[in-house]
Amino acid sequence: EVQLVESGGSLVQAGGSLRLSCAASGFTADDYTIGWFRQAPGKEREGVACITTTDSDTFYSDSVKGRFTISSDNAKSTMYLTMNSLKPEDTAVYYCAARRGGSLTSTRAFGGMWPRTYDYWGQGTQVTVSS
Repeated sequence: EVQLVESGGSLVQAGGSLRLSCAASGFTADDYTIGWFRQAPGKEREGVACITTTDSDTFYSDSVKGRFTISSDNAKSTMYLTMNSLKPEDTAVYYCAARRGGSLTSTRAFGGMWPRTYDYWGQGTQVTVSS
């Protein structure tokens, strides 16, 4: 089974930077999409960014475009989310998730990432941005 473990969450001041890591194991194919979601207290889980293992195609939510960068190191089976210019509204538990399928056509067609389409989830890591 696919297992995902997030790390790197911390307390950071507004305007600062942080990098989250997601270590993956158990992949049995080469066509996966790996994504980052976040959930703040009282709010729905929100897709942040995702990347494909097939061709490293990426997708970002409007709220993080230009500030966050998703990347992957397939040799290390690790995916990263580099967060710059952090804002208090970025405060949330961040989750790493994965699904079968290495195309972002549906994601772009629907205009976002749907948590229900992701089959595997990490435990989450807390990111807190102070003002």
